[in-house]
Amino acid sequence: MKRVWGYTLFWFGIGMLMMFIIGGGFLGILLIAGALLLSYLLFSC
Repeated sequence: MKRVWGYTLFWFGIGMLMMFIIGGGFLGILLIAGALLLSYLLFSC
């Protein structure tokens, strides 16, 4: 189940990255970094 959450959060982070490229702010950067870090930890462990 942790792998599913990791996979989901990874793609959430990619979507947030696209939002940032199109237009975003500092909060967007924090959400991207948090989602990608959490997805890495959940998917890898």
